[in-house]
Amino acid sequence: MQIAVAGKGGTGKTTFSALMIRQLVSAGHKPILAVDADANANLAEALGVPAPETVGDIVAEMTSDRRSQPGGMSKDRYLSYRMCQAMAEGDDFDLLVMGRPEGAGCYCYANNLLRGFVGELAQNYRDVIMDNEAGLEHLSRRTLGRADVLFIVSDATARGVQTAARVAELVRKVGLEVGRMGLVVNRAREDTVPVLEGLITELGLELWGTIPFDPDVEAYDLKAQPLYDLPEDGAASQAVRRILERIEILLKG
Repeated sequence: MQIAVAGKGGTGKTTFSALMIRQLVSAGHKPILAVDADANANLAEALGVPAPETVGDIVAEMTSDRRSQPGGMSKDRYLSYRMCQAMAEGDDFDLLVMGRPEGAGCYCYANNLLRGFVGELAQNYRDVIMDNEAGLEHLSRRTLGRADVLFIVSDATARGVQTAARVAELVRKVGLEVGRMGLVVNRAREDTVPVLEGLITELGLELWGTIPFDPDVEAYDLKAQPLYDLPEDGAASQAVRRILERIEILLKG
C-alpha cells in the first residue's frame, strides 16, 4: 500500500508519519519504505536512524562531476546503484531522503528521479510511506505520484483546515491518482474539534481523526529523542492507531 502525508509546515506531518510507521511495524506491516520528500528533511531524526545521503546529493554529484559515473555502467544503472546506496536501513524499515537539490532544473530532475525509483522499489515493501514537502507546490509538480491513501494533516485552527481544503482541491484539480483522502487534525483539544467540525464539513473534507496534544511528543522533541520510540500507550500513539483502524489500514484488535 502506498500512503502519503501532506499539509502545511508545522502541522506535525513528520510526527504523524513516524508514529504511523511505528504502529504499522508493531502490527506486522513490514518491511516499510519510508520516503522523506521534504526539502527540510527531518524524518530520519524522528525515526531514530542516521541521516542518509540524499537524492539531492546524488543529483549534485551527477551534474557537477560527469566523471563520477564509472566507465562501462549506464547512467540509469549507476543512478539506481547510487540511490540504493543512499538508503538508510532500519530493522523493519528503510528510509530514502529527498534533500534539497541545488541549481536550476535540479528540483524537477530530483523529483522525477525519486518518483521513478520509489515506483521501482514499491513491490519489495509491504507499505510505502511518503512524508511530503510542506505546502502545495509539490502537488502541482506531481511529486506524490500515485497513493492509495492520502492523509492531509492540519493543526487545530480554521486557517489550518482551510489550507487542508486547498490541498484536497489541488489534488483533484491536477488529477493526482489518489484512492482515499482524509483529514487528520493534530494537537487538538477537546474544546476545539467541535468548533472546527462545521468548517470541515462545509469545506467538503472527511475527518479521519484527531491527535491530542501529547506532552511526551514535546519532551522528546526538546531532547532530540526519536519520536519512533514514544510509548505505544501514549496519547499521540494511541490516537494514530485509532485513525489507522478507522480507515481499515490496521485491523482492530
